[in-house]
Amino acid sequence: MKQALKKVALAVACAGGMAATIQVEAANWLMLQGTEPSSAAGRAKVWGFLQPTYTSMKGSEVAAGPWAGNEAQFNQLPPNLSSSKGFEIRRARIGVRGQGFPLDPKVNYFFLAEFGNNGITSTGGGNGQARMDHASVTLNHIPGARVRVGLFKVPISEEMLQAIHVFDYINFTNFGFQQLLERFFDADGAKVGPAFNGPNVPNGPIGAVRDQGIQVFDTFNTGGWDTSYAVMLGNGNGINRQDNNDSLDKYIYLSTEKVYAGKGPRVQSLKLFAWSQTGEREIFLNTTSVMETFDRKRSGIGATYRKGKIRAAAEILRADGMIFAGTDGGAVVGSVAGGPPAPVVGQIAGFNVQTEEKADAYYVHFGYAVTRSLELDIRHDVMNRGTEVSSNERKFTTTTLGAQWFFNLKNRLAINYEIRSAEAPNLPSTDNANLILDEMDNRLSLQITSIF
Repeated sequence: MKQALKKVALAVACAGGMAATIQVEAANWLMLQGTEPSSAAGRAKVWGFLQPTYTSMKGSEVAAGPWAGNEAQFNQLPPNLSSSKGFEIRRARIGVRGQGFPLDPKVNYFFLAEFGNNGITSTGGGNGQARMDHASVTLNHIPGARVRVGLFKVPISEEMLQAIHVFDYINFTNFGFQQLLERFFDADGAKVGPAFNGPNVPNGPIGAVRDQGIQVFDTFNTGGWDTSYAVMLGNGNGINRQDNNDSLDKYIYLSTEKVYAGKGPRVQSLKLFAWSQTGEREIFLNTTSVMETFDRKRSGIGATYRKGKIRAAAEILRADGMIFAGTDGGAVVGSVAGGPPAPVVGQIAGFNVQTEEKADAYYVHFGYAVTRSLELDIRHDVMNRGTEVSSNERKFTTTTLGAQWFFNLKNRLAINYEIRSAEAPNLPSTDNANLILDEMDNRLSLQITSIF
């Protein structure tokens, strides 16, 4: 009898160890967003969140060049770019998730829709419309290799992969906003040649680091660390759109995390991570009137730390190949060079893409929980864009001072003040590029997050 009991105890311990290996519940976004705990998930859990936001900038205009006197694009509120201050519903998402297949608890799903005013619902600054944000099914049948299929957030930078409703800041870093939130264009925006026909604008919603595809992933406990991996193939063509070329985007992600206490999105832990994305984009070159294929590569490595009252994070990021390069003269898309009368070819501001360039960036974040209700934050981020050609290079620097007041676990107020600057470091201070960038305003933002 004693021997039998020992065998049973050993079997239970082994089973428990295997369960701990597979069912890790830390600040592990692969698991938190892609899986449901088999012992607790319901058939359908309705959830979502709201983020009413107020933003204010001075509204400085373009100071030099053909579009002098027009509104500066970087001093206007996206996605509509029609005002420098105002209220908006930045995000309004509602969804359902769970195990909708009672005959097989190893199958779960995740559906989410976006109704707010942002790049997902607005195309090129146009009127918004509700869109799918997530729609995926995860198959948990193969030990060590879960399979997720559908539309979902890709395994990428911690800033983007984490759930936005627990993000410590209101706005993304310069690199995150410009080089990870992909805009999709038919043309590069150059204003030379017969192909130009009006301003260059996106041909669909912003990518929002989401893609349609298949991902294999899982998490393992290795020596007290939760080690995760993800390998994904996706269309590389944005939200809920079919592939537009014969090349799929490839994503690779690896992280390892030492958990100190707690679980869920605000777990206390030390996490190290690295990731890469490689793909190809076809784009029409106005200067040659031909369609060509270019690489689009992104990668990063970083760490996060959260323990007791301390919160910290840092990441180094790179972009290679096709990069986003702002608008003509820093003006709002559709602005007329020199004002009325009707412009000639090349005088309407549009977006630009540099097809064979590079960018690099880093950010560091530090937060301190003064009390259970009050947290103070500071983030410094720097991006060098267009580093292959000296005249192309633009350096963006932002220091964000933040405070969060937690009314409770699901409702909080965030206040951010961003000290922003930009320059063309290899051009004279009197060059139009520097005169324009000198007018970048600081930005004040307030946001309520309410999770339900």
